[in-house]
This record gives sequence, C-alpha cells and structure tokens, in this order.
Amino acid sequence: MKLTTLCYIEKDDSYLMLHRVKKANDANQDKWIGVGGKFEPDEMPEECLLREVYEETGLTLLSYRARGIVTFVSDKWETEYMHLYTADAFTGELTECDEGELVWVPKREIGNLDLWEGDKVFLRLLDSCESFFSLKLRYEGERLAEVKLAGAQREEENELSG
Repeated sequence: MKLTTLCYIEKDDSYLMLHRVKKANDANQDKWIGVGGKFEPDEMPEECLLREVYEETGLTLLSYRARGIVTFVSDKWETEYMHLYTADAFTGELTECDEGELVWVPKREIGNLDLWEGDKVFLRLLDSCESFFSLKLRYEGERLAEVKLAGAQREEENELSG
C-alpha cells in the first residue's frame, strides 16, 4: 500500500494546481492535481505534507488543515491512502517544479481541467463540507467505478459521482 499527501493551496479564490507534463512514466501524465507526494520512512502526514509542498513549489506552509482521507483502490495500481489538506497561508516564492507546470487556477474553472473523475468528487467535498471526511474511490483502469463516502446514504454517493 502507498501512503501519500495531497494539498490544495488557496490564494485569491484560486487553487495552486500542478499540470503533470514533465515526469516520465507518470500515472498522472497530463492530469491536473494538487501538490504532494509519497511518505518517506517514519514521516507523519504533516511532515510529508510540508516537505512535499516545499520540494514541489518552494513554498513553506504557515496555515493548513487536514480535510480528509481518500482511499484509492484499483485493478491497475496498488491501494493508496491519501491524506488530503487545504492550506491558506504560506511564505516564499513559487519555484519551477520538475514534475509539471504550477498554475494558480480560479476555483470556478477547475472543473474545466483534465482531472481524474475521483478528484472532482473530493474537490466538491472540499467546497461543500467543512468536516473531516473519509472517501473511497475504486477505479477499473482509469474509469471511476465506485464512490463511497463514510456514513453517506446511497443517494449522496450517487450525487458525488455525478
């Protein structure tokens, strides 16, 4: 199993998005995602978050919040447990990222980007849900086959995947 973090850094009603276009053999090739990455041995989620954000952006987070845990299950990749964060204060200057292009994208335009279907689900949750959530996304190949929100009724799950 893989342990990761992902952060959506906010500024002026925009999120800092990473367009994954530079890395060879990238499962996220050409997709737009937040910033983050894999845990190093013995790291706690916050340590991974701060390290990955700094490595990918040059920014040091001053204010961030754990928003959820996303479990990715796939018939193609190993299971991943992703700690999802948002951040609203930082210091430093944006640097070039060796994994792709960093772009501030207005939140209202994010749905127009080439995103994973599951990312659209948790981005909607970030907008609509103030409480911490646990979400399971099951993929068959690159197709989102199942969405399960802990404690949610079936109708809510259908709404999330739509």
